[in-house]
Amino acid sequence: MTENSELTAAFTELYGSAPEGVWAAPGRVNLIGEYTDFNDGFVMPLALPHTARAAVARRTDGELRLHSTDVPGGVVRLRVDELAPHQGHGWAAYPAGVVWALREAGHPVTGADIQLTSTVPTGAGLSSSAALEVVTALALNDLFELGLSASELAVIGQRAENVFVGVPCGVMDQMASACCTEGHALYLDTRDLTQRQVPFDLAAHGLRLLVVDTRVKHELGDGAYAERRAGCEAGAAALGLRTLRELPYEGLGAALDTLAEAGVDESVVRYVRHVVSDNERVEQVIALLDAGDVRAAGPVLDAGHVSLRDDLRVSCPELDLVVSAAGGAGALGARMTGGGFGGSAIVLVDEVQADTVAKSVLEAFASAGYAAPRIFPAVPSTGARRLS
Repeated sequence: MTENSELTAAFTELYGSAPEGVWAAPGRVNLIGEYTDFNDGFVMPLALPHTARAAVARRTDGELRLHSTDVPGGVVRLRVDELAPHQGHGWAAYPAGVVWALREAGHPVTGADIQLTSTVPTGAGLSSSAALEVVTALALNDLFELGLSASELAVIGQRAENVFVGVPCGVMDQMASACCTEGHALYLDTRDLTQRQVPFDLAAHGLRLLVVDTRVKHELGDGAYAERRAGCEAGAAALGLRTLRELPYEGLGAALDTLAEAGVDESVVRYVRHVVSDNERVEQVIALLDAGDVRAAGPVLDAGHVSLRDDLRVSCPELDLVVSAAGGAGALGARMTGGGFGGSAIVLVDEVQADTVAKSVLEAFASAGYAAPRIFPAVPSTGARRLS
């Protein structure tokens, strides 16, 4: 029995009739450009093969029934006309938030039965929540014939997470899940959502990108992410800018002097330096990929990690250990990826050294007394789609 047929069978057993279809949306890993998306900046994610999948059928009675094969417990039953932000619901808040956001936008979603399952690791900084949001949005878009584009579905998912769940994320995760294409990285301008699919065939260059999931769980709703977003907004306001995207890299030094002279909090100064510098690093990586010099992106990844560690201060000992151990074993570059405070790092490595580097990371974790991380290759995969 295939995975889709298993999900269909589970839906049928649970709800008493067959679903109208099965959809999938991937998690993502971000190559470069961290904490830049809510500053209208540049990012460069790629979709992973790991997906959230949903079997769905429409309802017309206003009831929303949600179930996940990955979470203990029964069916979560909600009324679509009673959905409101910050009501809890645990994992179910993500798909429920999408229904709320669609209805708030005026779309006639009258209820649904949804059976979910996911292979995206939770708490790993690989956008498991965005995958749930996007797969739900895509399924409802198809079933209710809403006519929304992939980018519009991503924005719906972001609104669900921002307003309904209460996590002030940018739009990168949802855009990556909705819009990435196989074999490419997504060069995204988060200010206007213009995008370019950039060929990212590492094997052709004899390279591999490893994801190292430290298995250290993080919770972006705990205030640390929100504090950094507020700090970035304070920095932009102090410079008379709408967002930090408006500050060119060439003007960063003078801007930092201005902030220091004005007595702006030191943490805000650091946040500004990271965001503007990371926007520049995205541009550097794009130029290198366009020139076919993928190996030279390694030092840019290293610089990105230093900035996340020292300026944004969102790394942790386990993530730092991945970067140092990989570099010591000959990796071309490495950095933490995602929101930080745990989660995952990426490692760019020559294909022939991939096993050696992975072994060195595992040994470093064992020596430090940490639980073994999960290591797997990042294969640029396709975005959200209907499976059946």
